[in-house]
Amino acid sequence: MSVKSSVAESQPLIGEVIFEARGLRKVYPTGEVEVVALNGVDVNFSSSELVVLLGASGSGKSTLLNILGGLDVPTTGQMRYKGWELTDADEGVLTLFRRNCVGFVFQFYNLIPSLTARENVALITEIARDPMTPEEALEMVGLGDRMDHFPSQLSGGQQQRVAIARAIAKRPEVLLCDEPTGALDVTTGIAVLEAIERINREIGTLAIIITHNASMAEMADRVLHLSDGQIVKETRNEKRLPARELKW
Repeated sequence: MSVKSSVAESQPLIGEVIFEARGLRKVYPTGEVEVVALNGVDVNFSSSELVVLLGASGSGKSTLLNILGGLDVPTTGQMRYKGWELTDADEGVLTLFRRNCVGFVFQFYNLIPSLTARENVALITEIARDPMTPEEALEMVGLGDRMDHFPSQLSGGQQQRVAIARAIAKRPEVLLCDEPTGALDVTTGIAVLEAIERINREIGTLAIIITHNASMAEMADRVLHLSDGQIVKETRNEKRLPARELKW
């Protein structure tokens, strides 16, 4: 099997529906004006999917991601995770959900500068239920030879891969990525996407990626286009393109 074809040929089969969202609406009051961030979103997400969310700033992508991750709750509508009702969940329940089920990757790495890569990842493995070791997680993102380096000794792409290792060390069923390549050049961005791709493929984690970069749609099973707080278009790829073959 060639390196280039391995991703497409070995990508996991799409599994059970784990997220069910119905009529999600999120309204932020700002003085006398209400800002509608989501306006009646119906969507399912399944295990082992890799989904890309596309849309302009203000389209509702980050709001949807935050609700999926338990960082926010909808104003109205219903949100279930594996039959677990999250819509009206209190902060204690949402904390457990975030801790046990979800890994987050943001545009900015949020690493602790005084800790090594290994120690940054260990912050998660020490509280997770069934974690990988920090070494396993860092090996998965190609940083086995950088475990004892501090963030200042790592490139931007390497720091982002440490952040991914930290997110996936708990073996999450869901990996939520908000512009993970937004601060990176093409070469390092591709390396970061390959790390996300590998986690989706080998662990079967549902990976949802927010981006402005339309070319990333080709690496997804499914692409959701958002505008004005709604999903206005959904497309599916019969065959995913490996991240290394994307044209930016």
